[in-house]
Amino acid sequence: MKKIVILLGLAAFTFVGQVVGAEKGFKSIFDGKTLDGWDGNPKFWSVEDGSITGKTTKENPTKGNTFIIWNGGKTGDFDLRLDYKIVGGNSGIQYRSFKLKGADKWRIGGYQADIDSGPTFSGICYGEAFRGILSLRGKKTTLTVGEDGKLKKNEEEFSKDTDVAKAIKKEEWNSYRIVARGYNLTQYINGVKTTQVIDRDKKTRRADGMLAFQLHAGPPMHIQFKNIRIKELPKRVRKSGAGKKGNAKK
Repeated sequence: MKKIVILLGLAAFTFVGQVVGAEKGFKSIFDGKTLDGWDGNPKFWSVEDGSITGKTTKENPTKGNTFIIWNGGKTGDFDLRLDYKIVGGNSGIQYRSFKLKGADKWRIGGYQADIDSGPTFSGICYGEAFRGILSLRGKKTTLTVGEDGKLKKNEEEFSKDTDVAKAIKKEEWNSYRIVARGYNLTQYINGVKTTQVIDRDKKTRRADGMLAFQLHAGPPMHIQFKNIRIKELPKRVRKSGAGKKGNAKK
C-alpha cells in the first residue's frame, strides 16, 4: 500500500511539473513522428530521430533552394519557438512567406531567420527573393524607401556580432525564437537576441504568409528541426486619437 502511495505521489509530481513547465498559449505543429501537416519534396525531407530532417548529398543534390512548408495556414503576428541542428550548408526559417511565380511548389520567398553551418549568417534576417539581407547580427534595422525608390537601412547596434556568435553552438542543438508583431520582427538564438527589423517599406513588407524551412542548394548538408511550437499573438489596436496632434490654439 505504501509503495502505491509513493508511486501515485511521483505521478502527481510529474504531472504538476509538466503543467507548470508548459508554455501557455503555444501549440505544437510537428508530431515528432510523421510529416503530417507539412509539404516538402520527399527526395530531401523525412523524419529522423524525432526531427524534421532535410538532407542533400553529392548523389542527391537540389538544383535550387527547396523548402518544406507548413500547411497550417498563414502566420501573422506570432511567437515561434523550435530547436535546430545543422551540419554543412545553409538553411533558414521562412515566415510571412509567399510562393514564387514560375517555380515548383516548394519554392518560396519572404522573411528568413537564417541558419548557417559557418560562423557568419546564423541569426540574421534575410529576404529570400525579397530584398536580400535585411538585418545583420547585433543590429536593429529600420527599413524605409528613399525618394529614389531604393531600400534604405538605418542600423543601430545593440550588440557586437562576435558576442552574438558566441551563443551559437556549432553542429549541436540550438533553440531559435522569432517574435513577429506588426512590422517589428525580432529573432533570438539560445535566448540571445540576434537581430531586429522594423519594416517601414509599405509597398513590399508583409503582414502574413507561409511558414517553412529551407534546404539550400550547394554542398551536401543536413538540417534538423524539432520541438516546433507557435503562439498566435493578438493584434495591437491603436487607441483612438493616438499619434494625432492636438488642434488647440496656443
